[in-house]
Amino acid sequence: MCGINGIIARGAEAKVQVGTIRQMCDLIRYRGPDEEGIWVYDNVGLGMRRLSIIDLAGGSQPIFNEDRTVATVFNGEIYNFIQLRERLQRSGHTFRTNSDTEVIVHLYEEMGASFVKELRGMFAIALYDVRKKKLLLARDRLGKKPLYYAESADAFYFGSEIKSLLAVSPASAELDESQLPSYFFYGYIPGPGTIFKNVYSVLPGHLLEYSNGKVRMEQYWEFPRFATFRGNDHEALEQLESILAESVRLRLISDVPVGALLSGGVDSSTIVAMMAKVSNAPIKTFTIGFKDADFNEAQYAREVAKTFGTDHYELVVEADLWQTFQDLTSIMDEPFSDSSLVPTYLVSKIARKHVTVALSGDGGDELFAGYGHYPVHLARRHLDLIPGSLVRFYKNFLLPVLPSSIRDRKLARNIDMSSRDRFIDGLSLFGIDADTCGLFSPEFASLCADSLPARVAQGYFDGAPADDFLSKMQFTDIKTYLADDILKKVDRASMAASLETRAPLLDQVFVEFAASLSPSAKLRGSWRKVILCKLAERLGVPRKVLYRKKQGFALPLLHWMRKEMSKQLRDILLDRRTLQRGYFTESGVTQLLREHESRKRDHSAVIWSLVTLELWHRNFLEARVSA
Repeated sequence: MCGINGIIARGAEAKVQVGTIRQMCDLIRYRGPDEEGIWVYDNVGLGMRRLSIIDLAGGSQPIFNEDRTVATVFNGEIYNFIQLRERLQRSGHTFRTNSDTEVIVHLYEEMGASFVKELRGMFAIALYDVRKKKLLLARDRLGKKPLYYAESADAFYFGSEIKSLLAVSPASAELDESQLPSYFFYGYIPGPGTIFKNVYSVLPGHLLEYSNGKVRMEQYWEFPRFATFRGNDHEALEQLESILAESVRLRLISDVPVGALLSGGVDSSTIVAMMAKVSNAPIKTFTIGFKDADFNEAQYAREVAKTFGTDHYELVVEADLWQTFQDLTSIMDEPFSDSSLVPTYLVSKIARKHVTVALSGDGGDELFAGYGHYPVHLARRHLDLIPGSLVRFYKNFLLPVLPSSIRDRKLARNIDMSSRDRFIDGLSLFGIDADTCGLFSPEFASLCADSLPARVAQGYFDGAPADDFLSKMQFTDIKTYLADDILKKVDRASMAASLETRAPLLDQVFVEFAASLSPSAKLRGSWRKVILCKLAERLGVPRKVLYRKKQGFALPLLHWMRKEMSKQLRDILLDRRTLQRGYFTESGVTQLLREHESRKRDHSAVIWSLVTLELWHRNFLEARVSA
């Protein structure tokens, strides 16, 4: 695991300096505290920071082919590298190291750009072909590892994090305010756009080729069609267990200690159960707890740890996390309002004291229909059958006189939408056409009105390789929320602690099989993750862990914002420095805070998005300008 970056300078006499690449590397030192690697060749520079996992002594990067005409830097892990290495050696290739990185250059020699289709793992790869003067950038299928690029008149830049690009290309730091409506809709900015006008992300499953000053993008992998499995329930369960066992076994390959992040939910408990089955070594597990019982899953994590005899570590999180939050907004390249970033970072810090690699349960909710909004929106599809006149009567005349305590505010807002748009609107902070109660300034409200952020999710929903409504919802979440929220959060939080995380449920073979299962294997009425729960029970996970109300992994913001954090939030959001940015009105912010503090409404998610944006402005954007 590491961070990568590089430059290709433009112009006949253009050169890249070692010091410039080192400057990019220094900013992501936490991604790879063990080693630095830099290669400069005329107008090309590649750099990396290494967190040593495989072949500690010999796996230094950049790594080259036999005649040093192909060079690569790489962030991630290739889990099938042993099989690929043996195949390449039979074809006559000579290896200098025992690292997974070296298979990349030799596989490229054999297959050209299509080499990426052979890789099973998580990765962001930069490969330069000296003879063809061509750069390839590849990102793994689900987007577990980040990869960004930017262009200027002088050069093409790339890196694992945006901050490296901005450091050497100040022109790339121009804020793109047209992306802010997307931030307020999703809580993050969907790729390939970013908060900066000239910086883009390589989408998951895509390969970028840069040659002769031109960028060409190609998609090398896409989800297979959903619901194609034709076996019975027993056969499905048998195959699921076999594939997961292989996925976990591959992710235990390491030359450094490996543990697991254990939340006490179905996904991470299943991973720990499978680790206990396929591993001969004792397992170390790590969890975060809260004093607030509504958010605390620590007791269930302890139950799982006890069941499988793990060496278990636990931290109870207090409400005084303000400094931690400030620190995290200083390393996040873009505004990001998922509050679970904080506990993910804290549990990563605990784990890093004992291990260098930790397995996680990420992906289970998307693959096996674990989110509560899935059964809700399936049940609400009958609303499409209600005549429009009755819907309008309800919305315009009956709804206004109903007591606020019994209103479903999102349903009240989107009851006259189609099932698709009702689902997408339900994912948002402010909604497709939500009334923001005067929160936004007239200028910013106009910008929001001209923007259509929901179109991103609508495009994925409409293009889903599925016929049923549940699979279309899952596909939309995988392409948006999983890629640009969950995986981005886990990467940034764990890398800030110099910890590598691996997600067995997001192994490509496992993902493709999970997609093939029928909707009924995932959701039956209100029973979510049906087949995954059956597998977990077969592996020995206690039933009281599996069949309980889902809690999630977020901070108890509702309570903290009304108590411990109340003054800090007011000081930030009503500060003149905040209001002068022109996004919000003072009266709108005041009303928002008043309604939340008086318990009239729960505005915790919206308030968190506002304060995150402001702290990002201060701790990331303005701090870098000052530096």
